[in-house]
Order: sequence, then C-alpha cells, then structure tokens
Amino acid sequence: MEPLISALELQDLLSDDDALILLDARHDLGNHQLGREQYLEGHIPGAIFLDHEIDLCGPKTGKNGRHPLPDREDFIRLLGNLGIGPQANIVVYDARDSMFAAHLWWMLRWAGCTKVRVLNGGWSAWGQISGDIEREKPAPRSPVVWGAGSTSMAVVDANAVLANIRQPVFTVIDARAENRFRGENETIDPVAGHIPGAINWPFSRNLDSDGFFRPVQELESDFAELLGKQTPEKIIHQCGSGISACHNLLAMEVAGLTGSALYPGSWSEWCSDSSRPVAVG
Repeated sequence: MEPLISALELQDLLSDDDALILLDARHDLGNHQLGREQYLEGHIPGAIFLDHEIDLCGPKTGKNGRHPLPDREDFIRLLGNLGIGPQANIVVYDARDSMFAAHLWWMLRWAGCTKVRVLNGGWSAWGQISGDIEREKPAPRSPVVWGAGSTSMAVVDANAVLANIRQPVFTVIDARAENRFRGENETIDPVAGHIPGAINWPFSRNLDSDGFFRPVQELESDFAELLGKQTPEKIIHQCGSGISACHNLLAMEVAGLTGSALYPGSWSEWCSDSSRPVAVG
C-alpha cells in the first residue's frame, strides 16, 4: 500500500469504505490545546482525534525526552479500545505539512497496523477540494482484541546511538532545522547542538511550498545523494523529540527506501544527560 493518499482519493474512499478509520493528529508544539480545538471546530467526517501529549506520549521523566514513546502494549490497548485492529484501513491527517501525521503513521506501523496512509497536504488539502466537514464526534466503535503480533519498525535507544559514535556503523539523520542543528537559536531544548557525527536533513525539504510531499522521483534523487552507499537499514532518524524524524522516515518510504530506524528520545533525551557528547556548527 502506498503510504500517501490524496484528498480526492480519500473523498472517493469515504463513500465506498464504511470500515475506513480516519485519525486526526493535528497538534501544535507551542499550544498543546490547539489540535483538539481545531478538531472540535471541524474535522473530516468520522475522524477520531488523538492527542500527541496524552494518547501518543508515554510518561515523562525529564530524562526520556519531550515525547517519549508509550509502552507498545499500552498503545495497542488504546487502539483496540477505539475499535482499531491491526488489519484496519487507516488514514491519518494533520493540519498541513504531515509532521504529526507522519509520527502517528510510524506509531501505528510500530504497533503492528499494516494498512496506514497519510493524507498528503492534510486538513489544508481537504479544504482545497471543499471536502465534507463535521463537528460531532463519531459514535464509538466496538473494541478489538489484538492477538500476538510483531512490528516492522526498528527502534534504537541512546546507548546504541552513543556506541555508534565510538564505533560508527549507522548514519544518524537529524530532521531539525539547520539553525537548531548547528546549535543556533535553540528555543525548545535546554542545550543547543547535535549528536556528533549526525548529518542534517530538515524534514521541510521533503515538501513543496504548499505543504505537499515533493514528487517521488525528486525524493528518490535527494535521498540517494544523502545516503550515498549507505543502505536504509543503516540509517537512524532523530529530531528534537522523535516527531519530525518520522517525516523523514515517511519520505524515505515514499521513495521506496524502507527499513531505517527511529531514535524516539532524540535530541531532547540526548541532551538531558550532560555526559553525552554534543557537537555544534
């Protein structure tokens, strides 16, 4: 299944597939209430809202990053209680640039869902085609009990990233903006800089000026140049807190490059321990 779906394709699918599950992942890192407020003001019919600070985040210790992954079994239980099983046909969207949608896409794949797509262009694209809107929350679905399953999405921890600095095997790709990667104008995390040896690919480079993913051929070319001879399986993605890193994972998947890993704690976890090395520039 292709990882992206257009607004027009979704519109057709909504009229044909009663079992389709829509998930609204709108969020704002500076205003944690904004996504829910936007959802209540209007959403794609049938969409369920998931909160990045509550539903998609584990307990914060001050040492595990700003958006630690929840326990996988807890997340699976949440999905099951929402009536979402591993074989569900799911479409995820956010406001525009797919950063939060990509994170939820990755989490669903990590949980074991096999049919997950991201609405290219998000809520903005839906508005451009004058898609239907509703304000009411959908009726609850019957709970689903998951069986034993596995995940195809690889995860690494801080210890693995630290070991990679000492003896490089993987290439770490940082999805943050160039200035934050260089250690300039850091306004979110208490320490500026990046993981030594990491290379920078801001997730915004995956998008055109309207917030849509750039054509497949362009993404293929860009990542081929970025990765060089390194295979996707030897790539670790990180960002500030594990969210925008998933955008690069999704862009690589769009380009047919599968198998890279996510460092969920990312820079916000990394810099919480002063014994870990920091690079700038």
